[in-house]
Amino acid sequence: MKGILGRKLGMTQIFADNGKCIPVTVVEAGPCRVVRIRTVEKDGYEATQLGFIEVNKKSSLSKPIEGFFKKAGLPAYKVLKEFKMSGYSVGDFIKTDLFSVGDVVSVSGISKGKGFQGVVKRHKFRGGPASHGSTFYRAPGSIGASSFPSRVWKGMRMAGHMGNRRVTIKNLKIIDIKPDLNLILIKGALPGAQNAIIEIWKD
Repeated sequence: MKGILGRKLGMTQIFADNGKCIPVTVVEAGPCRVVRIRTVEKDGYEATQLGFIEVNKKSSLSKPIEGFFKKAGLPAYKVLKEFKMSGYSVGDFIKTDLFSVGDVVSVSGISKGKGFQGVVKRHKFRGGPASHGSTFYRAPGSIGASSFPSRVWKGMRMAGHMGNRRVTIKNLKIIDIKPDLNLILIKGALPGAQNAIIEIWKD
């Protein structure tokens, strides 16, 4: 695996050589710093921990986190994530040259929070007729409380909190890479709001 942390900047569009318009999401990917190496002997598994977005105010750090970076001899970073990759040392930089144009990657992030929503928006329910005389519009209908077994089944699709969950999208193609600006242009939409932290990796 090879992976990197990034920040979603927004969406735009570019035109291919054949004139086709391609929607892309612009991601500021890295540079990330290797802050810790997980080993089988010490931790029971192999992984590389990356830091992203350097922290300027040390007063915002807890004592354990501040001590961790001080022991590593590195500046403090706001975001820490682990990837199952090897071959790096503490202090190495991970940049956009880790990927190539045309690579198919997976992206994970926290989706936009929508708050409390009804079943029509949350689960794409059809709703009732909107004609004159109808009193059933956007309600979920029966949830089974008056039929066998006279209780609501666990997992019943109902109104509730929507969004603000970890979402992973696979098989996304890298359209362009601008290494001088630390930018990666990925085809399609990615989870999260503007400036959301996302993970990009390729198995």
